[in-house]
Amino acid sequence: MSRTALPGIELREFTDGDLAFLARVYAASRRDEMAMIPDWSQAQKDHFLQWQFQAQHHHYLKYYPDASYRLIIKEGEEIGRLYIARMNNEIRLMDIALLTAYRGHGIGSGLVRELMAEADRSRKYISLHVEAQNPAKRLYQRLGFTVVGEVGVYQLMHWIPEGLTPIYPPGWQTGSDNQVNTAS
Repeated sequence: MSRTALPGIELREFTDGDLAFLARVYAASRRDEMAMIPDWSQAQKDHFLQWQFQAQHHHYLKYYPDASYRLIIKEGEEIGRLYIARMNNEIRLMDIALLTAYRGHGIGSGLVRELMAEADRSRKYISLHVEAQNPAKRLYQRLGFTVVGEVGVYQLMHWIPEGLTPIYPPGWQTGSDNQVNTAS
């Protein structure tokens, strides 16, 4: 278990025993989207969300095998997930999601601010992908993230510490999923 600067909030590595909880967090993050599909039964929605969770989970583990996969714990209770990949010049905020009851209480923004402080100390930028209509995009913008391109249905956003200038390698295209080098 690792402590955070947020009172009562800790992080711990997930285990296979946490997969049902992680699927629940994933389903909670897609609740509003599922509400727009009135023709599906709840069983169909549950099946679809389980399938989507498994596909996402396998994708993350395959393409980010060295990432940090943490459960967010509040006073002993599992309340969300935080997935982070740390690379040479970049910290990729792969995913942060909270159960519905814990949203809007400063937990997510507090964890992102801690990640921003880490990025500033390590002189790395933060990248993330977010759907344009996702309410979390407004949070990221308030924290200083900017849209730098599009990748499929997602917008690629960056937060770059003050004084750090991105250096785009040859062939890098805005909106691609390439890493960006930085220079202080």
